[in-house]
Amino acid sequence: MSVIPDTVRGDRTEAWAALRAYAEGDGRRLDLRQSFAADPDRFDRMAVQAPAVFADLSKNLWDGFVRSQLLCLAAECGVFKRRDAMFAGAAVNVTEGRSVLHTALRAPRGQGPYSDEVHAVLDRVLAYAEQVRDVERSGIRDVVNIGIGGSDLGPQMAVAALDAHAHPQLRFHFVSNVDGHDLAPVLRHLDAATTLFIVASKTFTTQETLANAEAAKAWFLAQGRTDVARHFVGVTTNVAAAEAFGIRTTFGFWDWVGGRYSMWGAIGLPIAIALGAEGFNAFLRGAYEMDQHFLHAAPEVNLPVQLGLLDVWYRNFLGCTSRSVAPYHQGLRRLPAYLQQLEMESNGKSVDTDGQPLPFATSPVVWGEPGTNGQHAYFQMLHQGSDVIPVEFIAVKEPTHGLAGLHHKLLANCLAQSQALMLGKTAEAAAREHPPTASPDMAPGVIARHRTFAGNRPSTTFVLERLDPLTLGALIAMYEHRVFTSAAVWGINAYDQWGVELGKALCNQLLPRLQSGDTAGLDGSTAGLLNRLR
Repeated sequence: MSVIPDTVRGDRTEAWAALRAYAEGDGRRLDLRQSFAADPDRFDRMAVQAPAVFADLSKNLWDGFVRSQLLCLAAECGVFKRRDAMFAGAAVNVTEGRSVLHTALRAPRGQGPYSDEVHAVLDRVLAYAEQVRDVERSGIRDVVNIGIGGSDLGPQMAVAALDAHAHPQLRFHFVSNVDGHDLAPVLRHLDAATTLFIVASKTFTTQETLANAEAAKAWFLAQGRTDVARHFVGVTTNVAAAEAFGIRTTFGFWDWVGGRYSMWGAIGLPIAIALGAEGFNAFLRGAYEMDQHFLHAAPEVNLPVQLGLLDVWYRNFLGCTSRSVAPYHQGLRRLPAYLQQLEMESNGKSVDTDGQPLPFATSPVVWGEPGTNGQHAYFQMLHQGSDVIPVEFIAVKEPTHGLAGLHHKLLANCLAQSQALMLGKTAEAAAREHPPTASPDMAPGVIARHRTFAGNRPSTTFVLERLDPLTLGALIAMYEHRVFTSAAVWGINAYDQWGVELGKALCNQLLPRLQSGDTAGLDGSTAGLLNRLR
C-alpha cells in the first residue's frame, strides 16, 4: 500500500497569507462588470473544458492573481501528491486506516487496484440487471430500492436524471426514511408478484433500512407471497444476516469505498437495472474519463482542482457560508440533495487529520432546487439578500423531450439569471422604470431603492451537451474530486463521518423509553418531549 505523503495545512502556507492580504484589499473591490469591460477575453481565459463538462468560471469573484495564488496554495499543501496517493491506494482515510478507492470501481478491467474483485462483482451485477430487464421472463415491473444516505441518494439521483435512458417497462421507487409515510405510499401502488426489493445496507444492520425492509417483507407476505428469495435481493457484506432475512442473492462491496462514493459498484444496482449493461458501463466510462482528467490535466485547466480551490477562496477569504446549486434540467432535481451529502458529510469537519481544532471554516452549506422553480422561490435572496451566495447553474444543450419551444425558454432563463446576478440594477435605472404593481402612495425614489440590485454576485455555469449516462458519470466524478481538493487544502479527512454516530446511539437508548415512559436521567427538554410524544 502506498505511503501517505506529508502535507501542509492551508493556513500554514505563504499562499494563504498572500490571499488573506489580497482579500482584505483589492480582492474586496473586485467588480465583475469592470473586469469584463477591461478584459474582453475573460470568458475564454477562465473557461475550462473537461471530459463531457464545460465550465464558465468567468463570473466568479477572482482574477489572475487570485487564481495563480490558489494554485500555489494547492502545491504548497501537497494536493497533487495526496491525489496521486489516493489513486494508488494509500490509506488516506486516516481515522479508519482505509484506502479510498471509489475510482477503482470505474477503472477498465485490468487498469485499477483490486481489478479482479471489482469486475467480478460488476459482472454479476450487470448479469443480474439484464435478467431483471428481461421483463417477460423475470415478471418484474417495479423495483424498490430500500437504503439510506449513500445507499439511496446516489442511485435515486442517477435514475431520475437518466429517466430518458431507462427501461420503458420498469418503474423505480426509492425508500429511505424510517417514517412509514415514505414506504406506505409506494407499497399502495405495487403488486407483490411483480415487485423486486433491493435492500442496500453494507452491514445489514442499518436501523432505518432494516426497519423498512422488515415492513416491506411483512407487506409482501401479507399479499399471500412466500417466495422472498426471488423478490428480495441484498447489497451487503453481511451475507449471513441477509440469509437470515430470507435473501439468497447478494452483491458485496469493500471498506475502501465509502457510502456516499459507492454508486459505481453494487450500490448502483438500481441504476444498472434502469440502464442495462451498456448504459451502466457508459456511466462508469464518463466517471473514469473525469478521473483521468483530474489525474493528468495541468492544474490551471484541471476542472475539479479549479472548483475546489474556488470553494476555498469563497469560504475562507470572502466569507461565503453557502453555495446554491441550480440545475436547469428537471432530471437533475435530486442533484442538490445528493451533493449535500457528498460535500457536507465529507467536509463538515472542525478538526484536521491530526485531530487539531481548525481556526477556519470548512464545508459551506450546499442547497438548491431546479430552475425555473427556484427562481420563484429563493432567487429573491440571491439577487437582493444581504448575503453573497455563489450559485452554480447547470445547463444541458440538447433535451430528450419533443415539446417544442420549452427548452429554449429554459436555457434563456438560465442565462438570464447568471447575467442578472452579475449586472444588477442601479437605483438610477430603477427610477426610469414604471412598475405597474408599485404603490402610488410611495415616493418613486423609495420604490427605486426597493428595485435596486447590487449585482456583482458570483456564479459558475456548467454546460453539458446532453444528459446521458456518460455525461452524468463525468459530472458526478467532477464533484467528488472537487470535494477532495478543498479537503486536501483544509487538511481534513473527507472520508469519515463520525458526526452521524452520536444521534444513532442516543436513538437506540430512547427507543425503549418511548415504549416504557421511563425518563430517569434524561435532560428536562428530552424528558418533556418524550412524554408529549407518547
